[in-house]
Amino acid sequence: MPKAKETVLEIDLGALAQNFNYLKSKLKTDTKVLAVIKAFAYGSDSVEIAKQLQHLKVNYFAVAYTHEGVVLRNAGITTPILVLHPQTTNFDTIIDRCLEPSLYSTKILNEFIQVAEKKNQSAYPVHIKFNTGLNRLGFWQNEVDDVVSKLKTSKSVIAKTIFSHLAASEAINEKKFTTQQINCFKAIAKEFETKIGYKPWLHLCNTSGVINYPEAHFDMVRCGIGLYGFGNSAQEDKNLKPIATLKSIISQIHNVDKNETVGYNRAFKANSLVKTATIPIGHADGITRIYGNEKGFVYINDKKAPIIGNVCMDMIMVNVTGIDCKEGDEVIIFNTKYNASQLAESANTISYEIITSISQRVRRLFIK
Repeated sequence: MPKAKETVLEIDLGALAQNFNYLKSKLKTDTKVLAVIKAFAYGSDSVEIAKQLQHLKVNYFAVAYTHEGVVLRNAGITTPILVLHPQTTNFDTIIDRCLEPSLYSTKILNEFIQVAEKKNQSAYPVHIKFNTGLNRLGFWQNEVDDVVSKLKTSKSVIAKTIFSHLAASEAINEKKFTTQQINCFKAIAKEFETKIGYKPWLHLCNTSGVINYPEAHFDMVRCGIGLYGFGNSAQEDKNLKPIATLKSIISQIHNVDKNETVGYNRAFKANSLVKTATIPIGHADGITRIYGNEKGFVYINDKKAPIIGNVCMDMIMVNVTGIDCKEGDEVIIFNTKYNASQLAESANTISYEIITSISQRVRRLFIK
């Protein structure tokens, strides 16, 4: 990898392929894979990630919002795209751009059918979401009759899949609850298939579900965080490779005397002579203020340097006392060796949050 000359996020497309193939190895040969590439593909780059995964013959993509799917279509992505949280104002666009909505309530089901009929659609693919315990979005089990009735009444749409979302598939101590969710989903699927008269694809498992609950893989699985190199457990992290490396450089080094302060609000006060390094990355780039005041850290020449004072919009200051370094030296915020999970845990958060927070103003460099 080239040494950084500015703040840059390197995306290793080879690591992405490795993670994809590892997760596929957990599945039966006929189980399909849906790649979740919402939120700029978990903070990387949705277009480049989608192109690589389309080349690897992924079966489906999922995004959160309609405009994310439009970006992929504009980039030439032809793989089917599920919109997980469509808004009614975007239903025309969804159909015009061949996107497929998740329908999760009577209101949104009725409104999409109306738009599909107005646009003279026939058997337009939709995805019916049921709530099995996450209590976020989804029809309830006792609404199966109503959903089936509405689908059978209109020829404009067809249930391509029915799905739900596991709440705690990574937590071993929640196995009983997860098993209850799986059994609830099975019951919903059986009732739905019997009453609708055909068999939609079933999907329930996220990355942790793929790893921990092979009995619930069904027709398709949804892989998000695992594709980007995180397995939600120390054991599985060894089998996956983080695709993103966030690097920067030392802009300036200061010697701060005893009782002098560093940064806004004078949040750091030196108890003795301290050497500090200023680095051009801040909360506008995704290193939020929660990492300030020695909660977060970076690595310089393989030495850990804690962030001191408050994180600025465009800069952080770190303590490099005892570290042999100079202006222009490379700084690692996270990579495969210094995992983003470690940095996230230092501030009592999770890898998802830090990797999806990396600002679009940080230059992306793709390693192929």
